[in-house]
Amino acid sequence: MSSAAPGPLQPPSAFAAVDLGATSGRVVVGHVTRESLTHEVVHRFPNTPVRLPDGLHWDVLGLYREVLAGLRQAALRQATLTPRGTPLVSVGIDSWAVDYGLLDADGTLVGAPFHYRDRRTEGAADAVWRHVDAAELYRVTGLQHLPFNTVFQLAAARESAALARARHLLLLPDLLTYWLTGTIGAETTNASTTGLFDAPAGEWSRRVTGALGLAPSLLPPLRPPGSPAGELLPHVLTEVGLSGGRLPVTAVASHDTASAVAAVPALDGTVAYISCGTWSLAGLELERPVLTEAARRANFSNERGVDGTIRFLRNIMGMWLLEECRRAWAREDGTAAPADHTDLIAQAEAAPAFAAVIDPDAPDFAAAGDVPARIAAFCRRTGQQPPRSRGSVVRTVLEALALAHARTLTEAAELTGRELRTVHLVGGGARNGLLCQLTADALGLPVVAGPVEATALGNILVQARAHGVLESRQDLRRLVADTQPLRRYDPSGSPKPWQVAAARLGRT
Repeated sequence: MSSAAPGPLQPPSAFAAVDLGATSGRVVVGHVTRESLTHEVVHRFPNTPVRLPDGLHWDVLGLYREVLAGLRQAALRQATLTPRGTPLVSVGIDSWAVDYGLLDADGTLVGAPFHYRDRRTEGAADAVWRHVDAAELYRVTGLQHLPFNTVFQLAAARESAALARARHLLLLPDLLTYWLTGTIGAETTNASTTGLFDAPAGEWSRRVTGALGLAPSLLPPLRPPGSPAGELLPHVLTEVGLSGGRLPVTAVASHDTASAVAAVPALDGTVAYISCGTWSLAGLELERPVLTEAARRANFSNERGVDGTIRFLRNIMGMWLLEECRRAWAREDGTAAPADHTDLIAQAEAAPAFAAVIDPDAPDFAAAGDVPARIAAFCRRTGQQPPRSRGSVVRTVLEALALAHARTLTEAAELTGRELRTVHLVGGGARNGLLCQLTADALGLPVVAGPVEATALGNILVQARAHGVLESRQDLRRLVADTQPLRRYDPSGSPKPWQVAAARLGRT
């Protein structure tokens, strides 16, 4: 009896990921089977904020226009892959956290969404703490204190005409989803970053919203990652070149860090990660929140991940510091393009170690501006000699980030009683070999770098699981580990210089 011939291989399923960062965005098409994962960026665009008389805003209409352009490119790309074409299965949107748009009773956007770096939230925390003190707020929300958390933005807007008109508050991925589909909802990973979310209960906090005098109806129904979020409206289908068809939108882990953590290729042990881009977010994946007073004092967040997991992490100022240095030097040189990144890293590798030690999260570095001058001022203020060359400035920044990565993960392990064996560094920072090596040296642990495109891949993989291509969270991570380029950095040299540098930082 002859055995049956194997059936034809199933073609990969195609998913479009809209991935919005604080400085740029892109639309990525991913092709997924149980054994393969490839991706292609089909559209890139800048994300440039706009300064208006009332403050700093996001150009959200411009972003929406670029999203449509990217989806048009994605649909066109799929149509040309084979004679018959390979249609997109769905679309998912992720972005940064905390910022929101307000809709009135007609579903019309009320004003341009504020940028989290706008200064209107200065002092707003005190207005919240008068009703819910900091300790209680942490026990409810489990959220790291950051002055731009949504709860503080709303406190700053409490007397505004815009908030008085508002009937719905939508975080930015949910706002774009509404414009694409006409459906209103709030995806949980991003909702958990607002300071309005009850961390133990996994729902909006009536205690916090009531204290702020917010109507419960302002906050939309929650959607977990992987749930349906509607289909493209007919006029949107026409706009993106799919007239007469259909294209579902899937709620992914819409906070970009949650998507990145979903793509961390950790297959055993404690999942320890650094998602390194504009910000570095360093932490552990847990099954339940840690709401102790010690965790609050250490300023750790308990944010939702895929499958109800907890991202126990702390925000650290990330590669934005280096990019601000590059922009400052471009202005100094009178050039349009920032200084070459590769050349600056080579200069940093040749520069002496620990010429100066800075705290990347010091208030000195919170706002955009001349970061090299601020580093020099920080050094003079703390009794140090400022770095003398651009290479030395870059090395100072990267050493500061490595120290902050190590300090954060060490504290996370102590607060949770976890043992760390390997740390995964994902995102754009994974391209920076010097940063990865310095982080391994500071931690005294191996660092596995990659994937660089973790956020887009996590977005794609959550869609693929929702549509039956993959099954478990472990399936997602195994596929990343098997298909994406990764590089391991082992600790080198003595830990003593890092201990001395950390002690110097403690004295600044």
